[in-house]
Amino acid sequence: MSIKTLKKDKIHPYVIQNPRICGGEPIINGTRISVRLIVELEGMGKSVDEIVAMYPHLTHSQIYDALSYYYDHKDEIERYIRENSEEFIKEKYKGAKWLK
Repeated sequence: MSIKTLKKDKIHPYVIQNPRICGGEPIINGTRISVRLIVELEGMGKSVDEIVAMYPHLTHSQIYDALSYYYDHKDEIERYIRENSEEFIKEKYKGAKWLK
């Protein structure tokens, strides 16, 4: 019996990155739902069942894969979470006339 190793790009079959979609953030394939959003919803106490109820076009497998992707790429997703926080945006654009 031989052991097959999985290629890095095949470990998360439901998660893709495309620079044309959501600024290149990891998303659930076929959607514009980012891994970041799924992680933030879970962080707010939403269960996978609740997330699927909120987004009925998603499957449990897609949600679990997004969460798995997060744990495999925690630094990357945490950076996206920070960069999309209100505090970060306010600081980034402090003094911008259109922000006031």
